[in-house]
Amino acid sequence: MGKAFRFHTDVDTDQIIASQYLLFPTIDEMKKYTFESLDPEFAAKVKPGDYVVACENFGCGSSREQAPQVLKALGVKAVIAKSFARIFYRNAINIGLPVIVCKDLYDNISDQDEMELSMKDGIITANGQTFICTSLPAKMQQILDQGGLIASLNKEV
Repeated sequence: MGKAFRFHTDVDTDQIIASQYLLFPTIDEMKKYTFESLDPEFAAKVKPGDYVVACENFGCGSSREQAPQVLKALGVKAVIAKSFARIFYRNAINIGLPVIVCKDLYDNISDQDEMELSMKDGIITANGQTFICTSLPAKMQQILDQGGLIASLNKEV
């Protein structure tokens, strides 16, 4: 079980991690500024195993890979949205952050609600309800289990 941190439609990568923080040399230094313009206390409130839940087009904007990296570094278990910007989706898989499409969750959950995700089954439970979401293909789940595409490729060599 984890808490849902709910965000709106069209959250862009600059809202996830603003460009001025990209000057820091490590993701660890950047992560405390995650979602600073939307929820200045997000990095202090989120705990490992919590979830980011968003409406549509999550991760639009520039292609900075630091956006999914800071979420993963904070321990976000998965980002669940009605839809994702393609580049954010690919970057998230590359670094090992699960991104799950679920059309009905956003409209039936509030910020800080408890929820649980079974990635294998493609099922989310929250507020006494069950939501069917996109289950990941076995190969994609394997990539995530190995820490992302780069880590997976390095293990195959």
